[in-house]
Amino acid sequence: MRNYSYENKWQKLLIPEIVSLLTKIHEYKGEQTLFIKAKADTLTQLVEVAKIQSTEASNKIEGIYTSDDRLKSLVTNKTTPRTRNEQEIAGYRDVLATIHDNHDYIPVKPSIILQLHRDLYKFSGKSIGGKYKGSDNVIEEEDEAGNRRVRFQPLSAFETPGAIDEICAAFDEMMAKNEADPLLLIPMFVLDFLCIHPFNDGNGRMSRLLTLLLLYRAGYIVGKYISIEKMIENTKETYYEALQNSSANWHEGDNDYIPFVQYNLAVIVAAYREFSLRVKLLSSNDLSKPERIREIIKEKLGTITKTEIMKKCPDISQVTVQRALNDLLKSREILKIGGGRYTTYMWNHEKGE
Repeated sequence: MRNYSYENKWQKLLIPEIVSLLTKIHEYKGEQTLFIKAKADTLTQLVEVAKIQSTEASNKIEGIYTSDDRLKSLVTNKTTPRTRNEQEIAGYRDVLATIHDNHDYIPVKPSIILQLHRDLYKFSGKSIGGKYKGSDNVIEEEDEAGNRRVRFQPLSAFETPGAIDEICAAFDEMMAKNEADPLLLIPMFVLDFLCIHPFNDGNGRMSRLLTLLLLYRAGYIVGKYISIEKMIENTKETYYEALQNSSANWHEGDNDYIPFVQYNLAVIVAAYREFSLRVKLLSSNDLSKPERIREIIKEKLGTITKTEIMKKCPDISQVTVQRALNDLLKSREILKIGGGRYTTYMWNHEKGE
């Protein structure tokens, strides 16, 4: 039977690449505290954008969609869900809001996990919400030809409640000892949660919500301002590859946590970098709105869309963004690629300085 203790496992993760990522995150956490104290009003804009992006991205990974307008209305509570997809989106919105507002008072215990899963499905009318799986399940993948194969066989339904009890107790025990960095323990816990796969549906979304909850409780709240779920969606192939590599030999207790932990830490570092850039742009009194747009494109490696620019600058209107883009195109500081809905822009390194 698998041993769920993290006691003698976290030390194996202290390879140079992971230690380097930990160091960067700890440095960013110091900046985070200063930013939040000094720029509370400015950061409110980032919170609202992140809520929309997180709700959209985490559901999109699981093939749950709605239109951009409907999504924004749902997240801002200006409409009620009309379809099954929108019911699940609304459930995610509410669980995300609960975690944002009350994370200090939400310990990660089996009863709490069940309550969060119940709320994830509270609009859908499905009876699966808040209940462990009633039968064994499998994690399948489909190739380009449409052929399906079993990628991973999760724990049986019979073993699931006890396993969730054990990983929660093991996580609490290590956190209480204060020996291991929480940034190592959190993705280890989440990987075990995914390998147990405790629910008939919603395991992926629950894993991302639990990731945020545990990060917030450990003092790493960058996910409130920059969507970590969006970054996972943007690197979905790498995410699944890391998950597959770290889940191999899991049942035997001989799996390698390094790929999954390293992936998660890299996502957190990327989120902090984006947070730092956005705060500096939003709080700069020296830059006009067109100048901020110019800096965003200049700092972006590769292409960027107008929609992405607007999400980075929620206080700048679409008209102002388009006018700035037109001016930058006329001065040849940026290049326009494609057309229509596929239009993107990039910095002209041969012209712009």
